[in-house]
Amino acid sequence: MKSTKLFQLPAIGSSSVLSLSILIITSTFFSGCATIVSKTNWPLSIDSKPEGAQVSIVNRKGKEVYSGRTPAITTLKSGSGFFGKESYSVTLTHKGVEKRTINVECKVNGWYFGNIIFGGLIGLLIVDPATGAMYRLEKKDIYETFTEDKTSQLKILDVNSVPVEWKACLVEL
Repeated sequence: MKSTKLFQLPAIGSSSVLSLSILIITSTFFSGCATIVSKTNWPLSIDSKPEGAQVSIVNRKGKEVYSGRTPAITTLKSGSGFFGKESYSVTLTHKGVEKRTINVECKVNGWYFGNIIFGGLIGLLIVDPATGAMYRLEKKDIYETFTEDKTSQLKILDVNSVPVEWKACLVEL
């Protein structure tokens, strides 16, 4: 009985094996799941009512990374060095009087755990921690409502125009 070959693999030379090995090693070295699928800079939307509040964003080292007025959209880095997550302090000031400070933290990006399957140890221990892709911003947007400045509603009354029931509470200066 005659044997029939369904297919035949081409002969692979040593240079082809070397080229294929270099390609596999290089792609493994430069891959990290979160780096490939995700990103290292994340958008943050900041708005207020009324609009026009002054915005200042300072990173954990105390460096101002953004300054502007609401409404605003900026991008913030999620990493702060090797295995370091960034954090920010967003300060909104309305009419120079009322001030709000909101902390924005970064947390572990879910895509980072994809390295267990796709990126391997290189992605898990080197690429994603070095690029900051292993983290993402906790908040996507900030919205603050400011009240009106109460100092503009101050009224000065003459002693003769004070209601009778208030006169008992008056103190002579």
